[in-house]
Amino acid sequence: MTPYPAPPVAARVLRVVVALAVVAAVVATVVDISSRTTLQFFNFFGFFTVQSNLLLAAVYLVITPAARPRSARAAELLSLVRASVATYIVIVGVVYGLLLAPLGEAGGVPVPWANTVLHIVTPVYGLLDWIVFRDRSPLAARRVWVVLLYPLVWLVVVLVRGATDGWVPYPFLDPANGYGSVAVVCVGILLALLVVGSLVFAVSRSHPATPSH
Repeated sequence: MTPYPAPPVAARVLRVVVALAVVAAVVATVVDISSRTTLQFFNFFGFFTVQSNLLLAAVYLVITPAARPRSARAAELLSLVRASVATYIVIVGVVYGLLLAPLGEAGGVPVPWANTVLHIVTPVYGLLDWIVFRDRSPLAARRVWVVLLYPLVWLVVVLVRGATDGWVPYPFLDPANGYGSVAVVCVGILLALLVVGSLVFAVSRSHPATPSH
């Protein structure tokens, strides 16, 4: 017995298209930046937007099309990965819409069409994919802490870099704003991740997959 059914053809096709769009957007941005100045590798790939989109593409290109997990444990692990990535990409869209777009910030993606793909298209699709396509296991609410692991590491790295070499990916994390302000923003980000993650996990339970035999 397999824990849940294989994704439908439509899901496979859409996921590959979205993943390739992410790769194209990242490559186009790298080429654009490199044509105007020296690409700072760790700066560009230090953006949460870029990392989250690449994680999404990896899940869609490598994990999702793979053979279905043969055990409930493997299915839950795969679902946790997908749920976490879905949470991150939704947060990317929310932060961009509420904090970056109003300031005219490109969030590290100066190419207009690539910016649209990485900040709008993938967050919308990532959420819809999780809701509509049910090749996933129901996830217990108590496991939602898992979604904080990667963002916590990312925040620590960003804060260390901001305090040492002065580089920060987003203006609201700039130490120049005062560490009190930055701390409030960090707590807000983590709370937002928990809220969105809880909703993503809840979807897996309220719209469960029908196990296939």
